Amino acid sequence: MTYRCAIERRAYAPGQHGSTRKMKMSNFGLQMREKQKVKRIYGLFEKQFKNYFAKAVRTKGVTGTVLLQMLERRLDNVIYQLGFAASRKQGRQIVGHGFVHVNDARVNIPSFQVKENDQIILQFKQKGKKTIDDNLKASENRPVPEWLEVDRAHYKAKVKRLPAREDIKFPVNEQLIIELYSR
Repeated sequence: MTYRCAIERRAYAPGQHGSTRKMKMSNFGLQMREKQKVKRIYGLFEKQFKNYFAKAVRTKGVTGTVLLQMLERRLDNVIYQLGFAASRKQGRQIVGHGFVHVNDARVNIPSFQVKENDQIILQFKQKGKKTIDDNLKASENRPVPEWLEVDRAHYKAKVKRLPAREDIKFPVNEQLIIELYSR
């Protein structure tokens, strides 16, 4: 799983003098950078992210883990994780165009939260089939998370269980995000 973050690629700040200045990042800066990283990975705006955080605080369990679980259960992210989309943005587009059915009901809301035992089916005309097939071929080597089960031949998938913290593979320190919003 690859994501683009200029800070992760270079050990210095951007710009002409970035490599010469060695300033220590403040705690607030570290917290803000972690929040921005998660927002960019999932393609969310600030208000959406705040709403997810508010829901995670109200939900029972560890707030950081619940927040990441909610983000991981978004339908556009699930379509990407299954390999039907090349990116989360394309997953959002596939859902928005109405190709996705969850439990035999058409869903065109990318932020839809999948639940345990949900059946996800892609139904499309021939025009969209080529794109989906290309995405499936490109994602053959990318592993599908353990909490999802996919039938690539019939464009079907099932949510076996809810994602655990261990299922989220990219490096995120959710404690920094919680500290930022707890100010």
